[in-house]
Amino acid sequence: MIEVDDVQAAARRLQGVTHRTPVLRSRTLDALVGGQVALKAEPYQRGGSFKLRGAYNRVSQIPEADRRHGVLGFSSGNHAQGVALAAALHGIPAVIVMPTDAPAAKLEATRGYGAEIVSYDRYSEDREAIGRELAQQRGLTLVHPYDDELVMAGQGTAVLELIEEAGELDLVIVPVGGGGLLAGTSTVVKALLPQAQVIGVEPAEGDDHVRSLAAGERVRIPVPRTLADALTAPMPGELTFPVNRRRVDAVVTVTDDQLVDAMRFAFERMKVVVEPGGSAALAALLAGAVSFAPRARIGLILSGGNVDRRLFAQLVGG
Repeated sequence: MIEVDDVQAAARRLQGVTHRTPVLRSRTLDALVGGQVALKAEPYQRGGSFKLRGAYNRVSQIPEADRRHGVLGFSSGNHAQGVALAAALHGIPAVIVMPTDAPAAKLEATRGYGAEIVSYDRYSEDREAIGRELAQQRGLTLVHPYDDELVMAGQGTAVLELIEEAGELDLVIVPVGGGGLLAGTSTVVKALLPQAQVIGVEPAEGDDHVRSLAAGERVRIPVPRTLADALTAPMPGELTFPVNRRRVDAVVTVTDDQLVDAMRFAFERMKVVVEPGGSAALAALLAGAVSFAPRARIGLILSGGNVDRRLFAQLVGG
């Protein structure tokens, strides 16, 4: 169970490495939802998403003797870029296991950071099994996309910065895939703002957290088919789930159409490019999936902006 001290330690390691991304406001959004909303804009992070925070925090703590052999990650794209960039910043090799249907922009960016790509079929092959076998064969250190305490702590630095800038909040909303960002967020919020609620948002087709919280144990679902490729983990993490079960107030779902509506709003009204999964928290707010008191102080994380330009034009302009 990570604690806020772990997140604060991660924040010190990330100083001068990650960007302190902007916190945005929109009077139009406030009027639409009836609250006072502060949006943490992680599309402006190095690598285009929050994932560098956790990846760098983990890589920085690998012993020197192991670090020189390199690292391995598996991801549909955002964690891939985070691990590849973290490895490049440490001058070590990176191998990334990515699905064959990963967005082209994410593949190109991951290669651009110098990583070796190993492809797999996300619907018929097990990326964790492939990754662990490769790591063992080559002596690589696995940097898990969410099921690692150092990764969770690193992800929590986004909401730590949000609270430092926005001040008191009544509600914090974040996207959830494997649960690392949600675990880091809930740890910080419940320590610093114990009265505030924490809500996770996942795709309607990928509701493993909703099912797991209802069942009181982790529930596996088929790999979801959704526009939100960043949120397609089929099961909550072994380490993230206990944190989120204890500290998260609820998890809600949004449809792909609602994700696109949020992408369009962010682009047209705030001039921010957000990928489908990165827009989940905003989508839940715009769709009325989260309840709150009038003029509530709401913080949310726009978690990433790594979307292919052709897909973005098709979705937002459609």
